[in-house]
Amino acid sequence: MNVYLVYTALGFYLLSTSIYALSLALNRPFLEKPGYYGMITGFVIHCASLLVRYFEAGYTPITNIYESLSFLSLCIAGFFIYIRRAYRVPMIGCIIAPLVSLIVIMSLNFPSDIKPLVPVLRSAWLPVHAILSFLGNGIFIVGFFISVVYLVVEKEIKKKRTFFFSEKFPSLSTLDRINYRCMSLGFPFLTAGIITGSIWAGFAWGSYWRWDPKETWSLITWIVYAILFHNRLVFGWRGKRTAYMMILGFLLILFTFLGVNFLLKGIHTYI
Repeated sequence: MNVYLVYTALGFYLLSTSIYALSLALNRPFLEKPGYYGMITGFVIHCASLLVRYFEAGYTPITNIYESLSFLSLCIAGFFIYIRRAYRVPMIGCIIAPLVSLIVIMSLNFPSDIKPLVPVLRSAWLPVHAILSFLGNGIFIVGFFISVVYLVVEKEIKKKRTFFFSEKFPSLSTLDRINYRCMSLGFPFLTAGIITGSIWAGFAWGSYWRWDPKETWSLITWIVYAILFHNRLVFGWRGKRTAYMMILGFLLILFTFLGVNFLLKGIHTYI
């Protein structure tokens, strides 16, 4: 049942993507709202699928690649809805909607069977650690795409030319403010995710830190964002510097989330 709901949510995400694309290609701003409502509808149905899977499985369903990708896409969609309401940045949806759709499609290519948890995952720390970590990752992934848009728009402004839809995107100052909001929200979630993961490891394995590949790369990712957050507050880093560091952080998140699972062996490979 839960997988059918995910397919339904994907249908609305794809509908939202199509409407946003039409709005952009045909220069019809009024189509943005239906695209946005399509995203909200997909998000609500996606949340329902997570709840149904929770009751079917009997545990927080963020334990394998299928569930992890699905939950990540849910976090990205939810944070976009927040950004859209807080900053009134309509056309960011033309980037986020296809991204969410793509991640859901990727998730559906992995086995979705509900299986008994391995012993180490039978812990109250599972939902706490997983939810905090994925919220942080989802927020920073949105920050990555905001950074890419910032660099493209900034480059076009410097060259005193515009591409055919550049005027649809927010100003550089607005994009920079959104990036800062991504930092100020994503960094605490990422930090809390690492701390709770360490506490969980202490209970599960008798050691708070074992330098497992995922732990190591999570720490490297955290250090990069910590440097960015520190320099933003202390030295006033803005604009391109922030954008480049957000892109670097995203690449590290991508490797930590997927690369470590497929390329490196460690105690987190069951995820």
